[in-house]
Amino acid sequence: MSEPDNKQRLAELDKKLAAFKAEQAAEEPHVEEHYSQASIAWRMVIELMVGLGIGFAIGYGLDELLGTDPWLMIVFTMLGLVAGFRVMMTTAAELQAEQALNDGADETNRDTGTDEEGDRNGG
Repeated sequence: MSEPDNKQRLAELDKKLAAFKAEQAAEEPHVEEHYSQASIAWRMVIELMVGLGIGFAIGYGLDELLGTDPWLMIVFTMLGLVAGFRVMMTTAAELQAEQALNDGADETNRDTGTDEEGDRNGG
C-alpha cells in the first residue's frame, strides 16, 4: 500500500524540482562585473613583482654567462622595475577608462529615466 503512494510522491517531487530548475534557469544569474579594490591591488603588485623577477633573472643569467658579476643584474633589475611600473600604470588607465565608461552608462540611464530592472520588468 505504501509503494504506490511513495511513487506518486516522488513523481510530484520530481515535477516540483523540474519547475524550480526551469524557473532558476529563466532568471539571469547575478554576476559582479567589477573587481574589488583588493583584487586590483594584488594584480598590480603581482605585475610589479613579475617585472622585477624577470629583470633579475635575465640580468643574473647574463652575468653568469658573461662573467660581469653584479652589473647586468643591477641594470636588468632596474629595467624590470621600470617595466613593472609601466604595466601597472597601463592597467590602472584601463581600469579607470572602464570605470568612467560604466559611470557614463549609469548617468545616461538616470538622465533618460530608465534602469535595467525597470526595463526587464516592463516598467
